[in-house]
Amino acid sequence: MTEENSKMKGTIRKGHGHRNDLVGEHRFSDIGQLLFLAVFLTIWILDSFVFHFSDFLDDYIPLYVKLPIACIILVISGYFAFMGLKKVFREKRDSPEVIKSGVFAYSRHPIYLGSILVYLGWILLTFSLSSLGIWIIIIIFYEFIATYEETLLLQQFGEEYVKYKKEVSKWIPWKKLYRRKKEKKEN
Repeated sequence: MTEENSKMKGTIRKGHGHRNDLVGEHRFSDIGQLLFLAVFLTIWILDSFVFHFSDFLDDYIPLYVKLPIACIILVISGYFAFMGLKKVFREKRDSPEVIKSGVFAYSRHPIYLGSILVYLGWILLTFSLSSLGIWIIIIIFYEFIATYEETLLLQQFGEEYVKYKKEVSKWIPWKKLYRRKKEKKEN
């Protein structure tokens, strides 16, 4: 671990300052998420409903195809985000620990994954290519803050978090799905 990494400290929101079981997050995490949401919604609305400068693909895919797919993605996103937030902020732990249960058994960052999927659901409703470009930038932002938080978690939990990283994918639950498929073949 470098000298710089050993001095990293996560930001804890004022309302959660009394919680010693929270490691923290990047100081620009909340404001960055709000800014990207505002930018995305502005571009998505203007492109999809006002100017139509990059939503030409929308004409080729019927609503009865894209609406169910978008709704499924939005429901999955809501599940990951809600259950992740519930696990982190509503369940109090006596001491800091790596959260490995619930949605955290499938994704190390289910709350951020839920946010990324919300954007995807909106994009699929209108196929705005401008929104797709912003979405890619948003994914890069989430990757940045997730990596920062993982550095904090590694500092706090060491080998326990390294083991967790080996067992659970950062974003999409490929490792869990692959392990289950492998276990079914062996039985």
